[in-house]
Amino acid sequence: MNFYSIRHLTRFRYRHPVSESIMEVRMHPRSDSSQHCLSFSLSVSPRCRVFSYRDQYGNNVQHFNIPGDHDQLVIVAESLVEQQLQPEVPAFLAPEAWQMLDAMIAEGDYGEMLLPSTFAVPTPALLALASELDVVRRDDPLMVVHELNKRLYRYFDYVPRSTRVDSPIDEAIASRKGVCQDFAHTMIALLRHIGIPARYVSGYLYRGREDHDRSTPDSSHAWVEVLMPHLNWVGFDPTNDLIAHHRHIRTAVGRDYADVPPTHGIFRGKTESDLYVAVQVDASMEPPPLDRKLPIPEDWSVLVERAQQPPERVIPILDIQQMQQQQ
Repeated sequence: MNFYSIRHLTRFRYRHPVSESIMEVRMHPRSDSSQHCLSFSLSVSPRCRVFSYRDQYGNNVQHFNIPGDHDQLVIVAESLVEQQLQPEVPAFLAPEAWQMLDAMIAEGDYGEMLLPSTFAVPTPALLALASELDVVRRDDPLMVVHELNKRLYRYFDYVPRSTRVDSPIDEAIASRKGVCQDFAHTMIALLRHIGIPARYVSGYLYRGREDHDRSTPDSSHAWVEVLMPHLNWVGFDPTNDLIAHHRHIRTAVGRDYADVPPTHGIFRGKTESDLYVAVQVDASMEPPPLDRKLPIPEDWSVLVERAQQPPERVIPILDIQQMQQQQ
């Protein structure tokens, strides 16, 4: 088994002070049969009271309100996660796997993961891509997913900041480049098109010295889970052409990114904001002490210290702007 210590820093800096921030955070790792979150803490500056609930997909959500004037919002999430060893995913299933999958769908509640969603839509561009990549019902469903995972890895170039948080998949398909969010949305839409339930996973990917993932190690990550006979939900990472195994740490699942943004909120004030995100994931074979304090990088300490300073001036409430975080 592996143990992962995770620190996720998010800073919103406002060009002019704002009078209130309301925020939801999905950074608390999930606990299930293969992954267990041993500890989690969320630090917010300016200081406030943090509340928690679980959403309709079983994700842990923290939310808070900062009513005072401030020109920065800093959020630091710290987690300790234990990952169990998982069995290898086979290359294919039995010939009757398509019939077994359809029976599972008929007997279960998987409708949301088969229908179009905000960012996973069967547009004409996507249907043309399905034809180009030969995404049809053939062989068995697991073999089709394996092949699609590899073909999307080859089709797209991974280019940070090449798309926006609200970019439709058509932009990535047309330019043949994007970030992990675009890879995941495209794969989900293609799989749903042929009747395979697929969902979006938000989390982290640990990168060791021997790993050569092309996704950036200092940010959150996204991949796909598909429903398979005998295997239940199986994770695939088209950004890196990987099966999502012990290095993938799951925080939230949903229909697409719209259901699981790491941060989602509003503020009062007429101003622009700058977003800064940093992620640090450390691995160990033995569990570290639960009361151990992770070393704080120097630049992070400065951010938190500055966030405690009062704003230079106050402006009246003018409007409300929505903020979301790109993965």
